[in-house]
Amino acid sequence: MTTIQLVCLLLACSLALHLGTATGLLARRSGAGPSAALLAAGATVGGFLGLYFAAVSAYQ
Repeated sequence: MTTIQLVCLLLACSLALHLGTATGLLARRSGAGPSAALLAAGATVGGFLGLYFAAVSAYQ
């Protein structure tokens, strides 16, 4: 794994974590319970990383 690939992977993980946090906080503020907010945040992180890894595998 090259340095650029590692940096891109870390950037994608950071972006997924930030999106998941924003989704969880937004869901919690709009009245969802803690478990529903956590589920929404996890789905966002999983979906984003799934799209990222699919794009990487299609590129190679």
